[in-house]
Amino acid sequence: MSELRIVPVTDDQTVLDWQRVHNEIIPTAPLSVDEIRERMTRHVLEVAYDGDVVVGCSTVRPPSEETSAAVVIARVLPAYRRRGFGTAIYEHCLRRGRELGDGIETHILSSNEDGVRFAKAHGFVEVETYLLPGDTIPFIELRLGE
Repeated sequence: MSELRIVPVTDDQTVLDWQRVHNEIIPTAPLSVDEIRERMTRHVLEVAYDGDVVVGCSTVRPPSEETSAAVVIARVLPAYRRRGFGTAIYEHCLRRGRELGDGIETHILSSNEDGVRFAKAHGFVEVETYLLPGDTIPFIELRLGE
């Protein structure tokens, strides 16, 4: 890892970079630019760059009616995994999440074995597995054991 920069999604380029990472990591639930712009009003969306190269993105969702926990999601493109980017993005999100919520959760597509392994190695435990309407691959909801 050389020069990791984590920047907020604020303009057309960062929206497209965030979309690219999200849609590659979660191909079962791709998001349009309009959907991302709407999420920007409710969630903290950021893009991670190694220098000028996009390596990942993140989402921090504040507590909602469903949970008092903040949801932190760190995504790293497969070509950039196991280089410390995931840990750096996760720790960045975790700090923000702790400011917002009473507890920390994450949601990972079950087919993302690297992501599930990463979350469990960082103290998350499985709470629920759920299937979005029309999907065939479930998501796993995990909660950080504090």
